This record gives sequence, C-alpha cells and structure tokens, in this order.
Amino acid sequence: MAITQGERLSNLLSMAQRANRIVSGAFAAEKAMQERKAVLLLIAGDASEESKAKYLATASKYKIPCVEILDRDALGTCLGKEYRAVAALLDKGFAAKLQKILEEKI
Repeated sequence: MAITQGERLSNLLSMAQRANRIVSGAFAAEKAMQERKAVLLLIAGDASEESKAKYLATASKYKIPCVEILDRDALGTCLGKEYRAVAALLDKGFAAKLQKILEEKI
C-alpha cells in the first residue's frame, strides 16, 4: 500500500509538532516571523483569500518562503489542534524535507 503525498506531509508535520519545531495559528506564526525564527510558512489551501494575502505579505516582508498545503482541518489535525489556517516551521531540516516531498511527482 503506497503512502500518499498528503499522508507523508501530515506525518512530517506531526513529527515537527512533537519536536516543538513548528508553531501554528495566526499570532504564533506572525510572532515567529517577526522574531526571525520561522524558516518556512505553511498556509492552508482553503484559507480565505484575505488571510492568504495577509500571510504572504508578512512572509515577503521578512523574506520567508511560503507553501500552500493541505486544508485547514488536515493542517490542524496533524498538529494535534483544531483547524489551522497557518503554521510556521522553525527548523531548516523539517522545511527541506517538506519541500522535497512537495517536489516529488505524485
């Protein structure tokens, strides 16, 4: 049984959560970007256009790369929270692995 890309992303984000290398929610993600701790911003695919624009502008201001992944429910679930529209990875290793998974052919 092959594991899907979404499952691999969820597993990786769950590991990052257990390692305390990811923060989620608008306030925590913005704070991580302002403090230059965030290395990759994750935005849920079904977040509102207004929210996406806000997060992209903030990430651009601090020169933090962004990716759009999963949906709010899936992002929240793999982090052990309710739905989440945004999260920020704080670890370069987790960020590199996530980007590698996203680049692979489905």
